[in-house]
Amino acid sequence: MRNSLCSLLLFFITATCFAQNKSKPGRQQFAAIGDFKLESGNTINNCKIGYRTYGQLNSAKSNVILFLTWFGGTARDVEGTAPWQAVDTTHYFLVIVDALGDGVSASPSNSVKQHGPAFPAFSIRDIVESQHQLLTNKLGFAHVHAIMGISMGGIQTFQWAVSYPDFTDVLIPIVGSPQPTSYDLMLYSTYRKIIEADSAFNHGNYKVNPIIPTANMLWELFLTTPANRVKGISHDNFPKWLTSAETKKTGDWNDSRYQIMAVIGHDISKPYNGAMKEAAAHVKAKMLIISSQQDHMVNPAPAIEFSKLLPAKLVLLNSDGGHLAPNFGDPQVKNSIIEILGEQ
Repeated sequence: MRNSLCSLLLFFITATCFAQNKSKPGRQQFAAIGDFKLESGNTINNCKIGYRTYGQLNSAKSNVILFLTWFGGTARDVEGTAPWQAVDTTHYFLVIVDALGDGVSASPSNSVKQHGPAFPAFSIRDIVESQHQLLTNKLGFAHVHAIMGISMGGIQTFQWAVSYPDFTDVLIPIVGSPQPTSYDLMLYSTYRKIIEADSAFNHGNYKVNPIIPTANMLWELFLTTPANRVKGISHDNFPKWLTSAETKKTGDWNDSRYQIMAVIGHDISKPYNGAMKEAAAHVKAKMLIISSQQDHMVNPAPAIEFSKLLPAKLVLLNSDGGHLAPNFGDPQVKNSIIEILGEQ
């Protein structure tokens, strides 16, 4: 998921990454997809989608891998994560797309005409639809080899599985979920309410992005596990950790609020009257589901159950890293991704 974004990036960037040559950092690019109609019936005016590319597209356009961003993360933030390092860009053409509301693609924070709370609420389905329009209408891809993502990127991957089942050969959701559990919803709803109740947030009508200490502290608490925190931070060092969490600068809070609302409303079974088995029946691509058994941020139960409805491969990590387990150097992550990407 996201915030404490700085903590998330610290773990992702400083944790052990797999050795793999990469092309130089991708240049930030944008595509205008026009007025974008949401499933609610509202419209994002002059919608733009950000993305970065790595590697070379082959003549058949058959080597495209789509990587989706996590909660509050941007395409630039993905560089350096272990799952990203598992994609060989001497062979694949990697496209990392910024999700709606991440402050790069169309967001409450960067919209001129629909700024802040005037921005229309969007869903995970809307995020996927905006990406589909980018890929098909702007980049000219009718099909991609694989779609993958971490956390909210994994959530989007599950949505791609049912929204456009013929669009890809391989799906790799990493610590994502087809539907949040009640435990997840309590966490996300608490986080949202803390933001909305903060006086500095002012119903989204602030002029300077505020610091909301309690929201930062909540996210910091659930990002890994109690064992990880106890091992890494001593009793005597708690005041330093607390101060760091309280004063941490984050992304724009309107952006955070809109993305967390999208995650709260996420459910790939919604069009099928809540029948997850029917949703699974629409999946056509090979699927590798990577979940973390000790994940306190995205409970693994729905992903595990979904894997049983498919001939999907499940990699269940058991690490004190919790939600950040995929980037803690477990070779299962790298090896399983490489294996399924190479299957014909």
